[in-house]
Amino acid sequence: MSFQITVEPSQRQFSTQPGEAILAAGIRQGIGLPYGCKDGACGSCKVQKTSGTVVHGPHQSKALTGEEEANGFILTCCGMPQSDVCIVSKQVTELGAMPIKKMPARVMSMEKLSPDVMAIKLQVPANDPLQYHAGQYVEFILRDGARRSYSMANAVHTGPQLELHIRHMPGGKFTDHVFGAMKEKEILRIEGPYGSFYLREESTLPIVLLASGTGFAPIKALIEHMQLKNITRPTVLYWGGRRPHDLYLDTWVRERCAEMPNLSYVPVVSDALAEDAWAGRTGFVHTAVMADLPDLSQHQVYACGAPVVVESAQRDFIAKCGLSADEFFADSFTNEADKV
Repeated sequence: MSFQITVEPSQRQFSTQPGEAILAAGIRQGIGLPYGCKDGACGSCKVQKTSGTVVHGPHQSKALTGEEEANGFILTCCGMPQSDVCIVSKQVTELGAMPIKKMPARVMSMEKLSPDVMAIKLQVPANDPLQYHAGQYVEFILRDGARRSYSMANAVHTGPQLELHIRHMPGGKFTDHVFGAMKEKEILRIEGPYGSFYLREESTLPIVLLASGTGFAPIKALIEHMQLKNITRPTVLYWGGRRPHDLYLDTWVRERCAEMPNLSYVPVVSDALAEDAWAGRTGFVHTAVMADLPDLSQHQVYACGAPVVVESAQRDFIAKCGLSADEFFADSFTNEADKV
């Protein structure tokens, strides 16, 4: 039996097929619900259910505790509705947002930015360009129907090519191909744009940009957009990596800081080796933010990277630094998942 899912506050609606999880149904119908692993392990897809009945498939207790489930939270990746359901997800954009399209994309260039990060530029049809907000992502549709999600690393005005930053995940069916057999002029299939990770321009609050690894890709697009629009809100970028080479566009960031007086930059490295001769900040990137900005009650935070980093930042910024939950925007899956 098919059930209707309503998402507040956007009032977006979609239907599920028999036995279909809410997330899969949403993705199939162009609804940009947040997610991470899709396996019930990370909790990135957790949302509040305000009405209806949902039964969960296998999942880890750390992703959804018994107490959270009792309080009405569900995991959309493994939650199957047993009735019409209403959920709350502020990441879902209102109807009338950028149209979601499937289209071919040709690989125009490939450039290694670090030992395990490849920048690829894609050309989409000139007569049907992809419109998107800086910070959004596309999904690659692989030959077996599997999907992989990557954020655009460039703002739309710098196009028409799409720039993506892809980290090699050994054993991953997509990234093994990117770092192995992929050649220029290869044709891929993409669908998008998805996601609600874009700048809320109506706000006047100072901005914290938080990136780990290739989570920098959508942050780069946001910075390009801010520069184009001459957005002068005080903005600080904290970019974390294990070693200095993980900050693979460090020079690019410093050049933007020289051009944008309201932008500052704090690089953070967690596992530098002696040979790196790293003299900058060390430790976890989100704790560096907390050390510098213990009061985030009058800030807006945009975070992207590994789920554990984004989840830790959201939890600690709200609980310990007074950040309003409504001022934290994140995509935690991006560029960090490629499962066989």
